[in-house]
Amino acid sequence: MIQDAYESVEFSATPVLTPQQESHYLQAYLPLVRKVVRQLAPQCTSVMDREDMEQTALMGLLNAIRRYGLPDEGFAGYAVHRIRGAILDELRSLDWRPRQLRQKYHQIKDLIRNARKQLGREPEWEDLAKLGLTAEDYLEFQQLEGAETLASLDELLNGEAPVAPLEGRGFEEQIVTQEALSYALQQLSVKEGLILSMYYQQDMNLKEIALVMGLSEARICQMNKNITQKIRDCLYPD
Repeated sequence: MIQDAYESVEFSATPVLTPQQESHYLQAYLPLVRKVVRQLAPQCTSVMDREDMEQTALMGLLNAIRRYGLPDEGFAGYAVHRIRGAILDELRSLDWRPRQLRQKYHQIKDLIRNARKQLGREPEWEDLAKLGLTAEDYLEFQQLEGAETLASLDELLNGEAPVAPLEGRGFEEQIVTQEALSYALQQLSVKEGLILSMYYQQDMNLKEIALVMGLSEARICQMNKNITQKIRDCLYPD
């Protein structure tokens, strides 16, 4: 797998480590690859094969090593960001929803939206089952919805939305953006803040968060979408 990463990645940056050092650090930080893949797998394996995820993650790690240089105490956090970014970039680049699947996805989304209007609340699985939705289709919908939400939320929190990232801006603009993000996070409810903390600080996946919160994965996914919208509204007001 590591050899494949060397053959698959092209870099504009000039490596500052020897091939032997790169190989050593790839092995040393391989647990980060497994950690990120484990976290993203429940939302992404319906779209990407797990082996492909691991390969993409490993390329992200190699990219991180070559761009960062000799790893120090700050490297792990940087590497996790690059690994996650590599997987989510690959996810966005794939034509991962064929026409038939897109149609089914939108049909289920419409079904859930109508049920929400009729019930005046977020529908539970039992409500949707009564409307004819199968468990298999609902699980597939959750996986696709989760993958989209993860990509969207990561874009916002990592400065990858349709504006220049922090490092590409002037100092004053960086300060303004950071203050806006800080304000946005303060607007979240206690539960929403807890979800972000569990996901980004404790490295829990959506299924694990749902178990801790005592909610369904569908509800956690919906809350993630609300979080994304709140942050987007604060960072990019009309």
